[in-house]
Amino acid sequence: MINKTTHIPVLLDETIKALSIKNEEFYIDATFGVGGYSKAILEAKKCKVLGVDRDPEAAPIAETIKIEFNNRFFFQNAKFSQIEELLEPLKIKKVAGIVFDLGVSSPQIDQIHRGFSFKLDGPLDMRMSKEGPTAEEFINKVEENTLANIIFELGDEVFSRRIAKNIISERAINSITKTGQLASIVRKAIPSAKHKIDPATKTFQAIRIYLNDEISELEKGLIAAEKILQPNGILAVVSFHSIEDRIIKNFFLKCSQDKNLSRHIPEIPSKQHSLKILTKKPILPSAIEIKYNKRSRSAKLRVAERTIFPSQFGDVA
Repeated sequence: MINKTTHIPVLLDETIKALSIKNEEFYIDATFGVGGYSKAILEAKKCKVLGVDRDPEAAPIAETIKIEFNNRFFFQNAKFSQIEELLEPLKIKKVAGIVFDLGVSSPQIDQIHRGFSFKLDGPLDMRMSKEGPTAEEFINKVEENTLANIIFELGDEVFSRRIAKNIISERAINSITKTGQLASIVRKAIPSAKHKIDPATKTFQAIRIYLNDEISELEKGLIAAEKILQPNGILAVVSFHSIEDRIIKNFFLKCSQDKNLSRHIPEIPSKQHSLKILTKKPILPSAIEIKYNKRSRSAKLRVAERTIFPSQFGDVA
């Protein structure tokens, strides 16, 4: 089970401030994890929160929050791309705020059996929902060119070709079954030099993103969030690497661009957009937060507000 004492929510104060939480409103914590954001929202005002997480190990922690906050907290073990349909049993159509905290939580990284960490020698798993093929199955079957492309595109790794070649060569001798084994192969493929981060970081990131279909999930989750936010509702998204941040930035820009629906009917405003960007530049963690939580150093918070104009993707009735 997830150890709930090891995870520190990133940019928590800034996110809670951005959400502008109000009494009697409904909010969604789309990446529940160990409940840091959910609990902070519930403590801020007498509101209600739906926590969502695809990791089945999050469910026991959610139960403790249910007990503490009685009828104000709900939980669903599901993907955040499903948030629109998850509201149906609660008879909720629109919400006042949604927060996404992307990536892997500290407890997931710190547990050897989950296979996310290149620093711990555990089984090659990396599945957030514990479903589908493991990283071990993927690494030992994938074609070299496909692997190189995944590492380059999802990890921004310039040595992707060398890394893929080394992995294919090594697995021809012995199956790759451990995180430490894979990390060692990756490190040997990269020219020796001073690195700001571990040489295995980007490759592990790419494989994790691919296995969990994180890019598609993020795109679908953002679309669902825009559709179910009520006017003046807040969308707050914390990301940890450039690929995620670029998707969020472009989504915000797309939804904030004015679109001319009619130049000839005075009753219809000519400029309509579904989101108003509240952060021209992303909010970054303070030096103090980085000092006490090193994993926050790459975090970026982007915030947008839902307008009164129609959704870009079709409003919920």
